[in-house]
Amino acid sequence: MGNSKSSSRQNFCSQFLPEEQAEIDGLFAALSSDENSSDTSSKSFSLKALKNHIGDALPSEMVTRLYDGMRRLDLTGKAQGPSENVSQEQFSVSMSHLLKGNSEEKTLVILKMISAAEGPVKAREVLKFTEDLVGSVVHVLSHRQELKGWTQKKTPGPAPSVQVLATQLLSEMKLQDGEGFRGSQWLDQECDQAVIEDWVFRVPHVAVFLSVVIHKGFPVLCSSLNLSTLVPECQVDQGGKFESILDVLGVIYINSHLPREQRHRWHLLFSAELHGHSFSQLCGRITHRGPCVAVLEDHDGHVFGGFASCTWEVKPQFQGDQKCFLFSIAPSMAVYTHTGYNDHYMYLNHGQQTIPNGLGMGGQHNYFGLWVDVDFGKGHSKAKPTCTTYNSPQLSAKEHFCFDRMEVWAVGDPSEAELAKSNKSILDVDPEAQALLEISGRTRHSEGLREPLDEND
Repeated sequence: MGNSKSSSRQNFCSQFLPEEQAEIDGLFAALSSDENSSDTSSKSFSLKALKNHIGDALPSEMVTRLYDGMRRLDLTGKAQGPSENVSQEQFSVSMSHLLKGNSEEKTLVILKMISAAEGPVKAREVLKFTEDLVGSVVHVLSHRQELKGWTQKKTPGPAPSVQVLATQLLSEMKLQDGEGFRGSQWLDQECDQAVIEDWVFRVPHVAVFLSVVIHKGFPVLCSSLNLSTLVPECQVDQGGKFESILDVLGVIYINSHLPREQRHRWHLLFSAELHGHSFSQLCGRITHRGPCVAVLEDHDGHVFGGFASCTWEVKPQFQGDQKCFLFSIAPSMAVYTHTGYNDHYMYLNHGQQTIPNGLGMGGQHNYFGLWVDVDFGKGHSKAKPTCTTYNSPQLSAKEHFCFDRMEVWAVGDPSEAELAKSNKSILDVDPEAQALLEISGRTRHSEGLREPLDEND
């Protein structure tokens, strides 16, 4: 960066508040005085001391990366190679760069974490670093019991969602020529400091994940880490443990694209597993409940869905606004936002004879980007070449798909008006169910027991 050792120290000191610096210095003192450290007299610490301090909070690979990033940091510009241990200045500057620094400062340490070699690194090396980083986030949140009710599916080796999210993050990198990710052949491309710096600047997940790993892994300065908008609280009314279609990484990815005020809480409104394979149940449980995330898994293992930014209503017109989007979680992660071509964001209809009955997002009648048919368990995702509303490709494995699992989550806090409207009976929004009840000669026992509704409702 062109600074002398003294100016580097001065810059680093200005990044932390006095009480934060005291905590950083205390952590270094604990690391450098560890009885297993091989060189405590010179105020430095070894990899063994760091691993002993962190324990099982982080995977061993990430602890080694953090250690290498620190010890390889040359603060004078005169070092002949990486130091054997981490000095206090290397530790403090590294922590400052990773937790408080700009994209340039973060990149200086990240490059050292990726490779010992000077100069550009291969894209495949960046991908491996990103996989380790994403996996470490899940690991440390699970270790600290901060998954907030979400689960990480147990699979041998790295979880598939770790590799999928890492690939998605890497796909946002731009090379010097402006070209983006072009598949596996791109992994041999060289990425210099400018490319990595631009990536760190444009992809906030990288800095956020590093922050989580350090704050929760060491742990240090935990009061300055706000996890409420990273991992939302999982609320399920039914007793017992509920395992969502989404694991915690899928939730983190979708949640990061929601409006900030809706990222702190997800409340389960509908699950086919809990509430049955019924379109009537779906309509009754999601209408007038505010913004929602709908997700389903087809019979081929593709996981996808959409965010409805406005409350669902049963009506023959399209609804919603430009905050709506479609997304894919498996086999790849991506979010698809509005194109401006039309305003066909959301559609929910039931009991009509001349227009489609079902739930749809994007496209047009009979040609939706995402469609769940009134014949629950069937749907389509038609996009040739892409959905006109969201520019999304075909989300399902087959254009016409079948599914057993579907969930709808309310996000954020519902308004008082939405809460009042949600107290309606399912029969209010399900003419078919109401008619069947009347034909059978049974009465609506809830009628007259509820508060009278305003005419506008």
